[in-house]
Amino acid sequence: MLILVGLLLRELTTVAGSPPETDDTVILRPATQEDVLRLMSIAGDALIEAGFDVSDVQSDLRAIATAHGLPDVQIIAMPTALVVSSTSGGTLRTSAVATGAVQLRLHQIEALDDVVARTRLGLDPRAALKEIRAIRQAPPPFPPAVQLLGGVLATMGLAVLLGSSGRGTLLAGGLGVFTGAVQLLGLRVPLRYQALVTVSAATGVSLAVFLLARSGWTADIVPSLIAPLVTLLPGALLTTAVIELASGQMISGAGRLAAGATQLLLLALGIVGPALLVGIPALELTSTRPAFGTLGPWLGVAAFGIGIVVNRCARPRSMGWILIVLYVAYGAQVLGGLFIGGLLSAFVGALAMTPVADLVARQRGGPPAIVSFTPAFWILVPGALGLMGVATLLSGDGTGTGSLLTAVITMIGIALGVLVGRALSTLIGLRRRVWS
Repeated sequence: MLILVGLLLRELTTVAGSPPETDDTVILRPATQEDVLRLMSIAGDALIEAGFDVSDVQSDLRAIATAHGLPDVQIIAMPTALVVSSTSGGTLRTSAVATGAVQLRLHQIEALDDVVARTRLGLDPRAALKEIRAIRQAPPPFPPAVQLLGGVLATMGLAVLLGSSGRGTLLAGGLGVFTGAVQLLGLRVPLRYQALVTVSAATGVSLAVFLLARSGWTADIVPSLIAPLVTLLPGALLTTAVIELASGQMISGAGRLAAGATQLLLLALGIVGPALLVGIPALELTSTRPAFGTLGPWLGVAAFGIGIVVNRCARPRSMGWILIVLYVAYGAQVLGGLFIGGLLSAFVGALAMTPVADLVARQRGGPPAIVSFTPAFWILVPGALGLMGVATLLSGDGTGTGSLLTAVITMIGIALGVLVGRALSTLIGLRRRVWS
């Protein structure tokens, strides 16, 4: 794992993740109502694909409209559709777009957030539109082979974090190669068939783990199974769904909740099928000797952070900031587990990391909050708990009910932690966005 860290750090010093070039052409014609609405549609689509909750999207679009003389704008934002309308000048004009067709990479989210911030301050809508289109076409800062290497490192780091032994960590890393390759190939698969990519990855990983268990490998079953699938877990999606439901966005929240539950179900089916085929009746975590001892989890956080930055293509300069948020989230979760119990420790982690992510976003060169705390969702692992619960229920083990209940409580705890953290950030002036 340390060798992988070294290789990645070497790549980070040679690969530049520079933002796309912007068009500095002076635009003489004043922006029209149509220009502003067109920008709002394209920017809103990009913000939804970046993973912002719909309240933030509405807040940003309303600020853009106000900055360009459309204070009466009406906005309907959902994960798959966006409608903006204005009656300025006595004329009703409406723009509607389908959204959520792709998922932006972290470097694209950083560049998009910068453009949106400048547009809120008056950047010409046509110039902003050109920049957003350039961002969508921007190449990733790391080539596919390096992205795959980052995914392997993130997998190994998470395996250590889950208490895996040295052998189990190597096994998880090997399976991470398979999962990463499937995901890279899945980028060429049409959206309607993405479910097959999820099931294929889960089936391949679980079949390998259960065959090894059948042949006498009795340790590290759960870490070796969960860690390679971590980037497929919908932890952030499920938590965002709960946040939207709690803030009154019922349609959006319910849709995201259904999408996250379906993703968990697909992953669980990919696990249960091979388990029944091989003859493993339930998923058990056998006691092992954790790699690197008590320092293992803290090293695992670093390995996971470096790996996920490369795998999800954040700007290299954002790595330090993302690691800070990861360590705050994990450290707060550990402290929360010591003082109030493991069930509510995720709430403490989310509460601590949210203001820190907002504070990082205000620093020069700091990434937007969504970029720095999205990886922390996988550290808090609400999706992993839910996956285990669904898998054990489908395999006929009644204890899965308890795992699902724990997952639900954990997910709600994280969502509440984020909500409280956002409120705290707003009170002390850290958040740029204000809920509508």
